[in-house]
Amino acid sequence: MDRRQLLKQSAFAAAAFAFSRDAFSREAEKFIVTNGGFADIIKLSSNENPHGPSPMARKAMMDAVNGSNRYPWEVTTKLRERIASQFSLTKEHVVIGAGSSELLGVVCLMAALQKGNAVAPDPTFRLWMPAARKTGLPIKLVPLTPGKVTDLQKMKEAIDANTKLVYICNPANPTGTIIPAAEVESFIKEIAPKAIILLDEAYTEFSDEPSMAKWVNDYPNLIVAKTFSKIYGMAGARAGFALAHPQTVKQLNDLQPWSNAGASAVTLAGALASLDDKPFTTFCKQENQKARSIFYAALEKAGMPYIPSHTSFVYFDSTPYGKDVRQLLESKQIIGARTFEEGTKWLRLSVGTVDEMKKVANSLAG
Repeated sequence: MDRRQLLKQSAFAAAAFAFSRDAFSREAEKFIVTNGGFADIIKLSSNENPHGPSPMARKAMMDAVNGSNRYPWEVTTKLRERIASQFSLTKEHVVIGAGSSELLGVVCLMAALQKGNAVAPDPTFRLWMPAARKTGLPIKLVPLTPGKVTDLQKMKEAIDANTKLVYICNPANPTGTIIPAAEVESFIKEIAPKAIILLDEAYTEFSDEPSMAKWVNDYPNLIVAKTFSKIYGMAGARAGFALAHPQTVKQLNDLQPWSNAGASAVTLAGALASLDDKPFTTFCKQENQKARSIFYAALEKAGMPYIPSHTSFVYFDSTPYGKDVRQLLESKQIIGARTFEEGTKWLRLSVGTVDEMKKVANSLAG
């Protein structure tokens, strides 16, 4: 092949690449506009951010597609450094996973290897439990207080000499309640010397309570799990992280097939960019509060008690309503109301956009 032919073919290749890249961009925008392909359905089931990833994250992810043929080691390091700086820690305090759920599983495996039991509130976020039990970690479940708050005193009473892991989700899922920082700190100081405390802070950014990450240097048994799925709107991209003492992070890394390598190049780029898009996270928090208020008013009008939420969902008692709330909403193409306490009519519904929650309110009023 002569030089002229080579240049010609290179030009065709470059043009084809540019075309495919632009086509991908157009399709991605179209996908976003149609709300994940469910244009006629309001999905309020998984506490997803209805606003999607931030504008900066979307651009970064689009740009990162072009370099996805390379391992994103440098971006992983940058993200760990950027996360650490938010909490006045170092990158050695940060472990990255494909969503925080992966890291919950790794922590459970670490605890299971110590041959003991775990203690957790009930109900709570349960996704990690089946795998934990299968790896040999039995779980003692502790009922919530009558106000649907994690009962720290009862949790302490459930801990025995064989307890290797204590799990707390704060703010709590599915109830939306929160344990004040002072009470959590007191619990950490008392229990962390005895067992691993896995503190799931997936929804902290929706509240005004501080993270407990500031204690990881003092208590190697404290592991704080966080995610890009909620306030950052990247549930489908799968990016999460845990903050812990460097010795503990090393133990977690040793249980990962490849340390810090669960998230893709595209996801890492989006996560890194989203940390810099402060106006977007502020917007999401404010919109969540507005949308929650609309739902609160609708529940009050319908005579259904609810728990004021510190999250992106609301837990409410549908008993007084007299109708099947889930069935009613689904008839209006609103999906997601579900129970977490068998034998009760307490339901959780994720908070959507302001307009979506107005449709929920109208459905309940009708």
